[in-house]
Amino acid sequence: MSPAVVNIRTQNLPRGRRSQRSSPVPLDPFFREFFERTPEGAPGEEQMSLGSGVIIDKRGFVLTNNHLIKEADTILVRLANRKEYPARVIGQDPRTDVAVIRVETDGDLPEALLGDSDSLRVGEWAVAIGNPFGLNHTLTVGVVSATGRSDVGITSREDFIQTDASINPGNSGGPLLNIRGEVIGINTAIVAAGQGIGFAIPINLARKVAQDLIREGRVTRGWLGTGLTGLTREAARGLGVEPDAGVLVEQVLPAGPAEAAGIRAGDVIAAIRGRRVRTPAEVRAIIAEAEVGKPLELTLLRDGRELRVAVVIREQPVGPAKEAS
Repeated sequence: MSPAVVNIRTQNLPRGRRSQRSSPVPLDPFFREFFERTPEGAPGEEQMSLGSGVIIDKRGFVLTNNHLIKEADTILVRLANRKEYPARVIGQDPRTDVAVIRVETDGDLPEALLGDSDSLRVGEWAVAIGNPFGLNHTLTVGVVSATGRSDVGITSREDFIQTDASINPGNSGGPLLNIRGEVIGINTAIVAAGQGIGFAIPINLARKVAQDLIREGRVTRGWLGTGLTGLTREAARGLGVEPDAGVLVEQVLPAGPAEAAGIRAGDVIAAIRGRRVRTPAEVRAIIAEAEVGKPLELTLLRDGRELRVAVVIREQPVGPAKEAS
């Protein structure tokens, strides 16, 4: 696995030396508590950042974090054999903090074996490999502390693996592995005020985003056309269901997939493809990754009855008003 892990070095030129580029937007102070970034240089100085990545295709495609390369003027990738190559951006997805870059070499590169993050269990071993503080191929060991972490405030699309494997500045974009050496996540962020609290993007999500970026240069997401909210005890009592029965449909958008399938406001989504759901974030994650144009089975609770409906998922429209689900 180690040969597939790379060191990524980015360079940001001083603003005055950027040709016709817009001024970079300062990172929100709240994000500074999470993203492990190298200190910013003084105004007028070149700024350098160090991070990590993992080769997912022998042709030179490297999976990493968007926040690592999003403002970069130049990107250099150092392989395990210490050879360094310039890289170009293939695609970026700020919503998930995933990016794909590519290096051009004379031959095939070693590629990582990708695992299945959906099968993770809390307590499993987790191994982080990266380049913290520029120390190449540093390995740290911990466990999977939690899965499905959302509402952390890092990205708009959150479904993180939490781990206590030590993640430090420079680990961003590097792989989180299981005991078999398979990539289960992409290390993304830490809680600066705590210890042993790191977050990784599940590889199943990162893989889909990367495939979309490589094929199309953009990410295709599924859309249900609903407004969702968690079930409060009062709402559950009024609907005659348990508080953990599922997710409440608060709104059904006109002419959307949900309306076409007969879903109504006040329905409770109890399961998708037979998998029980408990939070709006879970539903949004499943819908976003669902195949566009194909039916998806939802189990609903309505008027004391359980219903199964097939919804033909559409591509998510562009715009914040449509972003949620």
